[in-house]
Amino acid sequence: MSEKGFEPLTFWFVAKCSNPLSYSPLTKLRCFTLITQQCSIVAEQGKAMQEKEQFLSLSHLDDRGEAQMVDVSEKIITRREAIAVGKVIMSTQTFSTIEAGNAPKGDVLGTAKIAGIMAAKQTANLIPMCHPLPIHKIKVEITPNPTLPGYEIQAKVVVKAETGVEMEALTAVSVAALTLYDMAKALEKSMQISEIRLVSKTGGKSGDYFAGGKSS
Repeated sequence: MSEKGFEPLTFWFVAKCSNPLSYSPLTKLRCFTLITQQCSIVAEQGKAMQEKEQFLSLSHLDDRGEAQMVDVSEKIITRREAIAVGKVIMSTQTFSTIEAGNAPKGDVLGTAKIAGIMAAKQTANLIPMCHPLPIHKIKVEITPNPTLPGYEIQAKVVVKAETGVEMEALTAVSVAALTLYDMAKALEKSMQISEIRLVSKTGGKSGDYFAGGKSS
């Protein structure tokens, strides 16, 4: 058989089913090169299929890759809870002024707490693909921490619905922190809002999640 007549699949057959010792060094080299190319093609095809499967598993994207609101109508209604936290860090002087109730705009912490509760109820109007939910409970706590110095904010949101309330909890903390900043910015503009994060969520098909711990 002429060396020029070998096709990739023929070389593959030679390597798999024939004795390569009966071929010239040039033929062996060409065979090895084509086998390597074939393996590379198969690997790339496998990678492309895996990426496609991962893409199709993203429920927030349609088959054209465009954002869409997930249909949760077939999900089971369960009790779901999410807790988020955040911090507002400031100077000792600003912290002392707020604690003494002498901020120019009045009740800093009370206003921030109400803002967080209101924000959680408006999450679907702020985050495009969030579902409007019949929230059952929103609790926002703002705790003074002299060692920061500043305040630690925690929001807990509870609902019985087909989808979770992680975004509602995060929104509550974010807006409470922003409101605290707004109420105290006359005292200090260098305050820092930091470490806003989800610390836990329970309920739903994806299972429970606890930051720093195991998810179920």
